[in-house]
Amino acid sequence: MAESMKGLHRTCRCAEVTKDMIGQEIVLMGWVQKARDKGGIVFVDLRDRSGIMQLIFENGTIDEEGFAKAGKLRSEFVIAVTGTVEKRGGAVNPNLATGELELVVRSLRVLAESEVPPFPIEENSKTKDEIRLKYRYMDLRRPDLQRNLMLRSRVAMLTRAFFAKEGFLEIETPMLGKTTPEGARDYLVPSRVHPGHFYGLPQSPQLYKQLLMCSGYDRYIQIAKCFRDEDLRADRQPEFTQIDMELSFVDVDDVIDVNERFLAYLFKEVLDVDVKLPIQRITWQEAMDRFGSDKPDMRFGMELHDVSDIVKDCGFSVFTGALENGGSVRGINAEGQGSMPRKKIDKLVEFAKGYGAKGLAYIAIAEDGTRKSSFAKFMTDEEMDALVKAMDGKDGDLLLFAADKKKLVYDVLGALRLELAKQMDLLDKNEFCFVWVTEFPLLEWNEEENRYTAMHHPFTMLMEEDLELLDTDPGKVRAKAYDIVLNGNEIGGGSVRIHQNDIQERMFQELGFTKEDAYEQFGFLLDAFKYGVPPHAGLAYGLDRLVMLMAKVDSIRDVIAFPKVKDASCLMTKAPSAASEAQLKELALAVNVEEETEE
Repeated sequence: MAESMKGLHRTCRCAEVTKDMIGQEIVLMGWVQKARDKGGIVFVDLRDRSGIMQLIFENGTIDEEGFAKAGKLRSEFVIAVTGTVEKRGGAVNPNLATGELELVVRSLRVLAESEVPPFPIEENSKTKDEIRLKYRYMDLRRPDLQRNLMLRSRVAMLTRAFFAKEGFLEIETPMLGKTTPEGARDYLVPSRVHPGHFYGLPQSPQLYKQLLMCSGYDRYIQIAKCFRDEDLRADRQPEFTQIDMELSFVDVDDVIDVNERFLAYLFKEVLDVDVKLPIQRITWQEAMDRFGSDKPDMRFGMELHDVSDIVKDCGFSVFTGALENGGSVRGINAEGQGSMPRKKIDKLVEFAKGYGAKGLAYIAIAEDGTRKSSFAKFMTDEEMDALVKAMDGKDGDLLLFAADKKKLVYDVLGALRLELAKQMDLLDKNEFCFVWVTEFPLLEWNEEENRYTAMHHPFTMLMEEDLELLDTDPGKVRAKAYDIVLNGNEIGGGSVRIHQNDIQERMFQELGFTKEDAYEQFGFLLDAFKYGVPPHAGLAYGLDRLVMLMAKVDSIRDVIAFPKVKDASCLMTKAPSAASEAQLKELALAVNVEEETEE
């Protein structure tokens, strides 16, 4: 039966016990990690969020009733103990902060008993995700997850402290806003007071933070909850958190400067990692040409080589056909992989097909210089020599090629480069390699809608020197946009905003908006711009993704307390759930769910 803790006060957490406290009487409270009854003595590992402390129950040191209770302790019982800190009489545990100490218990209270846990509470759990997420409140007791969430808390606190010192004001923006059809799908919230009308949960505080600049607040910061109704991946959730900021009277360099100093401060304080400043900058085009990705992982080489000119007159129709159709031929050199078995190369071909490639051409160069190739019979020895030279191919290397439309070649080789890096063990989680990617295309062509859409959003400023291209070649217009990338992950992105009415109208025109459409969606912002708007720019970090990389884990679910699964549901609470008829009636809603018919 559970006892009360009346009169007891915890003096410290388990891992806060130090050698200086030897001989002192203290009170600890926590969960039983494990208990071992050795007859005349009971050993218990007591766990709280700080770590573990070994408890010793001896007949004579504690009364008979207390010793009897100690013998019945099981995993996850919640207990309070009073005792004296002593140096361990037995073996020292070097894996624990308190490994040289133990608490000789004088009194014990069982505050709560526990049923047998659904899985062991241990680090690096091998239990299936579905079970762990169903019992997330148990899963969150695991020390590795607790460390992750404590790290997240520290990142949030340091972020607020840094930006406060830099003159930023923390201002909250609304959760219930206007729904907009541009971009990802909104989560809709029906209004009871305005039947048939809906709020949209924010995909970002973008419009509000621009209005704050119009209102003269100069520097804004918010750790903001955001929502997107889109398909999930390991590093995506339907609700996520941004470190969101906006600054007035600034240009690209000003935003980059304050954020470089922020990253250097954060990584030094949290991980004792020195971020070398200034962080390297490359343009979007350079990133695509060298790495096949606008979020390049710079921890390793294996860069793309454009060999289109080398093979344009060769006899291999796969190469020449792609070039005749306006495409590109590019390759990567997997150094030292020339002896890769054919079966493994075939798996790489299948991997490339998953990204849209029709196939993958290769040249495997053995250590003795002999070559095996999937297309050598279509080319002369001279052409093969020139191709190998263009790829910096050496004895022992594996050269892989993709030929198709340029975008597809980038996608295939960019993904293949990362897959090979995993296989070759080139991705060190203890290395933090930052890069700014700048000068993104302002617009991208949407095949389905047969029009240009904004690569970022409609308020992104273009490079002034590209203004004339809006009329002649909109696809070549560059934006004053910038992403900060860490180890192949975009952790943040932003842009300088348009603050001139004439350019904003041109932008809407290019996106296919009529003046009426623009005012229907963004009228409140456009009206605000009539009353004196300063030049402004901003940036937002994905806090979940940033903490995931700092914690060196593979999924943002490991740094979020209560995450959703792939279908955006919660296995623990069973959300989303059906609403009652009374709730629907009050909201003037009717639900029409199409039943699946058996074929």
